[in-house]
Amino acid sequence: MKATTCISGPDDDVMQPKHSTRLDWEVELAFVIGTKAQYVKKEDALKHIAGYCVVNDVSERAFQFATNQWDKGKGFDTAGPIGPWLVTSDEIPDPQALDMWLDVNGKRMQSGNTRTMIFDVATLVSHLSEYMTLLPGDIVTTGTPPGVGLGIKPNPVYLKPGDVMTLGIQGLGEQRQKVVAWRG
Repeated sequence: MKATTCISGPDDDVMQPKHSTRLDWEVELAFVIGTKAQYVKKEDALKHIAGYCVVNDVSERAFQFATNQWDKGKGFDTAGPIGPWLVTSDEIPDPQALDMWLDVNGKRMQSGNTRTMIFDVATLVSHLSEYMTLLPGDIVTTGTPPGVGLGIKPNPVYLKPGDVMTLGIQGLGEQRQKVVAWRG
């Protein structure tokens, strides 16, 4: 889960949080709930989606892994660039067939397709609706393909002020964020 205060625009700067040491990137497909979803069957799940968008699930790994609660590593201010558009579900006939990518400073770090998601969108809606009521406007991010900084072996790579991320998903648009230092 991400705090609503982390939401930012698709081309806004990402401010590295105070005490950050392992800032990372994650291009993700997100879906926006259009109608109340509670105990939804998988075969009815996509009917509850208003549309889809691009999210950069910016994560501070040191905060994220300090305890079993990941929220603090994903909920800091500017950690949730969304957009540039909400593409309505009727314009995306198959959310499991979208190419996605992310570059850092012009170097391709992530390249994938939503067909390889661990859980497809319909499964996510159905499963989440078993535990919480999803309401119109709720945004759910779905996971990221390989290539995050944490996963680079043998030495992980993390973002620093001045780095530029560009990312996109087929049919949903592109984003660009520059990492800036904490401005307390």
